[in-house]
Amino acid sequence: MALLEARDIVAGYGATMILHGMNMHVDRGEVITILGPNGSGKSTLFKAIMGYLTPVSGSIHFNDEDVTHIPTKSRVTRGIAYVPQISNVFPSLTIGENLEMAGFAQSKTDMRQAVQEALGNFPLLEEKYMTRASGLSGGQRQTLAMAMALVKRPSVILLDEPSAGLDPKATEMIFRQIEQIHAHGTVIVIIEQDAKRALEISHRGYIFEMGQNRYEDRTERLLELDEIKSMYLGD
Repeated sequence: MALLEARDIVAGYGATMILHGMNMHVDRGEVITILGPNGSGKSTLFKAIMGYLTPVSGSIHFNDEDVTHIPTKSRVTRGIAYVPQISNVFPSLTIGENLEMAGFAQSKTDMRQAVQEALGNFPLLEEKYMTRASGLSGGQRQTLAMAMALVKRPSVILLDEPSAGLDPKATEMIFRQIEQIHAHGTVIVIIEQDAKRALEISHRGYIFEMGQNRYEDRTERLLELDEIKSMYLGD
């Protein structure tokens, strides 16, 4: 049984539909990568999963529960966390304040414990605990954004373009951190521009095109497809 599943999602903005019967599922223990050109519906699917937009039809199921019409806050408390590509930290706040904000819905005791656990996963953040987020590098900001997601103690984290705008060294750091988060038991779903690196750490991958599923398969099979190589891997 899937931990998270989007079934036949039709959704968009106003009268413009972006998703046309989109399907995606992720099982416990998995890392999933979603690829596709701009406008293919990747981020729109994440917004539908989080409740930022309501599908015209189709359903979202999490942990055997239909969550299609419950508020975003309720989805977060059930265990779904989302790290958007941009505006994913509070620049004027310190690292510590950002982490505390992420745990605002918890009791003070639980929040403090969750913050300490997140810092334990990212020693760099503990070293810079009193540094404002505006003073962090791009890779450090992305690390903070992922740590903020962990403070919520999710079962699954949705990552939208975690390496966007980062240099190769910072990108590799982010992917190592994603692997570390997964190793501690959190399911990961990634929308990513670095297709090869994302597929290398994933169990399965999806290719979206014009709001529909083009491919779905084990990553080792996707990495061997000539079309995938030419379109996403630079081969």
